[in-house]
Amino acid sequence: TAKNANEVRTMFGVLELGVDGVILSANNVDEVNESRQYLETRMFPIKPAKILDIRDVGSGERVCIDTVSILKAGEGMLIGTRSNFMLLIHNESFGSSFTSPRPFRVNAGAVYCYTLTPDGNTKYLSEIESGTEVLIVNKDGISRRVTVGRSKIETRPLRLIKAQVENEIGTAILQNAETIRFMTPNGKLMPITEAKVGDEILAYVKPPSGRHFGLEVNEFIIEK
Repeated sequence: TAKNANEVRTMFGVLELGVDGVILSANNVDEVNESRQYLETRMFPIKPAKILDIRDVGSGERVCIDTVSILKAGEGMLIGTRSNFMLLIHNESFGSSFTSPRPFRVNAGAVYCYTLTPDGNTKYLSEIESGTEVLIVNKDGISRRVTVGRSKIETRPLRLIKAQVENEIGTAILQNAETIRFMTPNGKLMPITEAKVGDEILAYVKPPSGRHFGLEVNEFIIEK
């Protein structure tokens, strides 16, 4: 028997297998809702996005996310300027000619960018810190929640990527380095340093809606 959502989560994570079932004894409906979030697997529509524009935008602060989990090939974080249009940024499990593999890390994007949290809301990358939970999403749109161990904000050269899916256009500003990789529709990795106008990369796209303090709201909004 579990008394709260944290105990439910712990029981289902014991020895990586978890228990067969849990009885939740709680007087607060919020504990029930939070427990359900721990058990749900969220899906995101991942589609090919055509790159319309790539350009260097000078230096700025970017956020590098180190998680407490080993991230797999094909997994990354959804990052973007708009909450309904985010690029899938792959983790650093493959390393580069300059760095060793770091399968716990996602070099996410500029401080203003959004990512999605397990409760369905958004956070600015600048708000993420040790203990924050974020969503890791794979190329098929299947997500899992992981905890952040460390968030590093450093000044780096940045590059803007603008891409399109059907009538939706979105952007993201990311570090201009070969460790930042997109995924292509055929499952290959594409460093931002090699991406070209016309290339296709994977993105999460849904009909537009507004956000107020990270919460989704129905309102008229234009983001550029």
